[in-house]
Amino acid sequence: KAADWDADGTASLKTWLYRVAINLCIDRRRRVVPTPVDTLPETPTGGPAEVDGHYDRARWVARAVGRLPERQRAVLALVYYQGMSNGEAAEMLKLSVEAVESLLARARRALRATLEPLRDDLLKGS
Repeated sequence: KAADWDADGTASLKTWLYRVAINLCIDRRRRVVPTPVDTLPETPTGGPAEVDGHYDRARWVARAVGRLPERQRAVLALVYYQGMSNGEAAEMLKLSVEAVESLLARARRALRATLEPLRDDLLKGS
């Protein structure tokens, strides 16, 4: 894909590389059945009750995020998990900053609505 990058274009090499990586991830996600969250390796500390609670909370959050529309998940991942600014995420996804902010707001509202019934259980692990 290196030949596709336009050095004189508007996108920096970093932005272009992120876009290529995001497109590859989206393509792979569409092709492969995701690994169930309960099979991912994690090493919580504490007794059996705390360990079970940790896995339950992780599953609930992962399921809620997984139910979000693809663009909301992408923006959420870039901003919250990759630590990008809204502007960087907007450039990466070829969206306006306002669109990124809107997608983040909708994702947060959807997560809040989905996870609100589990609020007390989720906060136990904090």
